[in-house]
Amino acid sequence: MTVRVLLLDDEELVRGGLRLILESDPDIEVVAEAGDGTGVLDLVSRHRPDVVLTDIQMPHVDGLQVTAKVTALPDAPVVVVLTTFDLDEYVHTALRSGAAGFLLKDIPPRELVHAVHVVARGEAMISPKVTKRLLTHFTRGSAEALDRVGTLTDRERDVALAVGRGLSNSRIAAELYLSESTVKVHLGHAMAKLGAGNRTQVAIAVHDAGLV
Repeated sequence: MTVRVLLLDDEELVRGGLRLILESDPDIEVVAEAGDGTGVLDLVSRHRPDVVLTDIQMPHVDGLQVTAKVTALPDAPVVVVLTTFDLDEYVHTALRSGAAGFLLKDIPPRELVHAVHVVARGEAMISPKVTKRLLTHFTRGSAEALDRVGTLTDRERDVALAVGRGLSNSRIAAELYLSESTVKVHLGHAMAKLGAGNRTQVAIAVHDAGLV
């Protein structure tokens, strides 16, 4: 299936470069683009993207606001934020708000294309270069986070911890000797108990609890 992408960045040259990279893959189509998030809800409604790829720092309506607006929609597309800064606290806020991915603008073209396909499949994609630094930098190890993780069954906890380590469903299935469908069931239950909207928020929850 073709992945439909909405691009948001205040630099036209950057948008053009991203479009060229993404559309070099025959299975990705950039359906619309804009210089900020002012009309993002209308663009999502008209073009029905699968992925919203947004710069974090834009005038008027920035990537944080875009993330909050889009993820609140019913049947929302996934949001991936782009930034130049690998430890920008705004990025962490965007992830907590439901962004499915966080990528640096210096990501190699092939990895960007791969990331779009990954998030379109429902998995998280955080730039490997900064995943550990980002989560460690903002980890609180709070009692509240520990309490929430404590509501998980043993298998749900195993799956949540594996997600926190950045493993895909197939890797988790192999490591825990489960089928992928069973992993998805446990992950779904874990997300509900943790109040997580996606895999990234599961990862943040277990990092906040100091377990990964």
